[in-house]
Amino acid sequence: MKKKLTFLSVVGARPNFMKVAPIDRAFRKYENVNHLILHTGQHYDKNMSKIFFEDLELPQPSEYLGIGSGTHAEQTAKVMIEFEKIIDKVKPDLVIVVGDVNSTVACTLVSVKKGIPVAHIEAGLRSFDRTMPEEINRIVTDSISDFLFVTEKSGIDNLKKEGIADNKIYFVGNVMIDSLKYHLEKSENSKIVSDLNLEKQKYILVTLHRPSNVDDENILKQIAKMFSDLPIGYKIVFPVHPRTKKMFEEYNLTNHLNLNDRIKLTEPIGYLDFLSLMKNAKMVITDSGGIQEETTYLQIPCITMRKNTERPITIEVGTNILCGNDFEMIKTEAEKIAGGKNKLGNIPELWDGNAANRIAEILYNKF
Repeated sequence: MKKKLTFLSVVGARPNFMKVAPIDRAFRKYENVNHLILHTGQHYDKNMSKIFFEDLELPQPSEYLGIGSGTHAEQTAKVMIEFEKIIDKVKPDLVIVVGDVNSTVACTLVSVKKGIPVAHIEAGLRSFDRTMPEEINRIVTDSISDFLFVTEKSGIDNLKKEGIADNKIYFVGNVMIDSLKYHLEKSENSKIVSDLNLEKQKYILVTLHRPSNVDDENILKQIAKMFSDLPIGYKIVFPVHPRTKKMFEEYNLTNHLNLNDRIKLTEPIGYLDFLSLMKNAKMVITDSGGIQEETTYLQIPCITMRKNTERPITIEVGTNILCGNDFEMIKTEAEKIAGGKNKLGNIPELWDGNAANRIAEILYNKF
C-alpha cells in the first residue's frame, strides 16, 4: 500500500482558482492523497476570492499568506519568504503550480531549492513577448519544474525547443475547460443577464486589464471611443477590473463611459455569473488569456486586444481573432460578427473536461 501523500496546490489570482478546482475534485478519488490548497493572496480583492471559492466548490485554503499587491519584485519576494515557512511546516511530497502569475514562479523557485518536485499545469505556453511579466514567469517555471502538463500541442514544441526532456512533458488537455464544463449547467441558474436588463445575443461583453491597454493614456482614450464605434443595436457589458477603473479615473475618462447609455459598467463578477454572460453574448472583446480559451470552447466569437497570444490554438482552431490596438480592425471584425459573418471554430484536442483526471492519475502513479 502506498504511503499517505501530501500534494500542495498554489493559487494566487482569480484564474488560478478555476484551474485548481478540477484538480482538487480529481484528487478526492485517491484515499491516500491529502490535497491541500494554499492561497498566496496575491490578488488583493479578498471578496472576489471568496466568491470564486464558493462558486467553484473549492474547500477553503489550508494556508493563506495574505501577500496583497505590490511591484513584481515585492510580490515575488514576499511569496517566497512566506511560502518557505509553509513548506517547512507542511513538508509536501509535491507542489502544484498553475498558470503564469508571480505566485507561480515564486513558489516554484522555493520548492525546487528545497528539493520538492513541482508540477506546472498550463506549461509551454509562449507569447514570445518578453515585455510581458507573465512570459518571464512561464519560462522560468517551466525550466525548473519536474512535471509539465500541456494544454495544446504548441506547448510541446515550445518546451522541446527550450531543451526540456520528453519524459517531463505530458499533453493532457485544459483544466480551465474542465471547470467550464463542470459549471455550465449550474450557470443556467444565474440571473445576471436579466438583472442587467440584457437580451441574449444582444450585447457585447468586454474585459480589459493588461498594462499594454489600460496604462497608456492614448490607448485608453481610443478604447473609450471604441465603445461608441461598436455595432449599433448591442449593449456593452463591461465588468471593470480594479486596475482598469483606477486608470480610467486617473485619465478623467470615466464620464466618457457614463455618458454612453449603451454601456453597463459593473464591478468584477463571480465565475458563474461571468460564465452566463459569456455564453449568452454576441461576441467578447478581451485581453485575457483564459477568456480566449473559454470562448473557443463555447464557440463564441472573441476579439482579442493583444499583439500576440500564448494560446495560438484559439486562433488556429478556435473562434479567436487577434487585433491588438488596431481599432479599425476591431470595428470591422465586430461588424462582421454582428452581421453573422463570424469565424467558425472547433474545440481543440483533449479539451473534453477530463484534463484534471489525467493529471491526477499521472501524478499518483509517479509517487
